[in-house]
Order: sequence, then C-alpha cells, then structure tokens
Amino acid sequence: MQMGISEVLQFVDKAIYAKTGKHLNDLQHGIIEGILKQQKYSEIADTYRLTEGHVKDVGYELLQMLSDTFNEPVDKGNLKSVLERQGNQNVSFGNNNIFGYINICPDRPATTDESQSKTSKFPTKIDTVSKLRQFGLSDEQIAEALDLPLEVVKQVNLEK
Repeated sequence: MQMGISEVLQFVDKAIYAKTGKHLNDLQHGIIEGILKQQKYSEIADTYRLTEGHVKDVGYELLQMLSDTFNEPVDKGNLKSVLERQGNQNVSFGNNNIFGYINICPDRPATTDESQSKTSKFPTKIDTVSKLRQFGLSDEQIAEALDLPLEVVKQVNLEK
C-alpha cells in the first residue's frame, strides 16, 4: 500500500496523538512534509513566514517527539525510512488501524479502504482495554501495557 503525503501526515498525527494526547500543528505538518520533500529549514521558514531559527527549533522538538513515539532515533536524514518501517507494521491507534507499507508518493490519491478491510480482524488497543479490565488490571496498568495515555484508557468507559 502506498501513501501520499496527506496520508503520511495523518499516520504521524495519529501516532503522536496516541503517545501524547496532542495533535500536530500546521507548522509541524509543514516541517514533516518539507523534510520528506528534502527542503531546507530556510525554505520551510519562507513558506510559513517565520525565522529559520524558529523552524529549526520546532523541527528539533518534533524529531525528538517522533523518536519517543516510534522508539527509535529520528532525524531529517532518516525520517522517510523510519516512517516506512513503522508503516510496515500493524499499528493501531484507537479504533483506526493502519496496516501496510508506506511509500512516500505525493502524487498518489488517498486510498484507505484496502488497509481497513485487511485489518478488521485485528483487535485495536481500545478493544484490548476492555479485555484487560476483565483480568482485573487497573487503568494505569493498562495504559502502561498498551503504551497509551491514561486519559485515553479512561475514555473507553465513556464511549461504551
């Protein structure tokens, strides 16, 4: 499965949200897209009418956040390969599964139906929360075991 830039940005946003509870902002989206298009920070700064220094600072923090999220070092030089590796795994965020191979291809239209039909038989982390509760685990233990924010685990009761 190939993903265009917008799908890659959604993939990264979901991964970051699952880890931090926060979505990417416009500048962070622009930095990821710029890195994947091999732009320099100065070019990204020009697009957003910001200083190069500010964009570098935000980019550094973003790459650190991605390193924490994907549990491997991420920098400008390896972002594409990290995303390809991460997308080649069955990655589950909430009720949305992403399964397949990311090939960064900005011209390809978005298609997610293929991946959703392939992953419908795999339980999501959210489905697993209820099962772990049946075994007597606390929300804190579940959050740690599934690497989810505690707030997300607590929300499972509210949704059902």
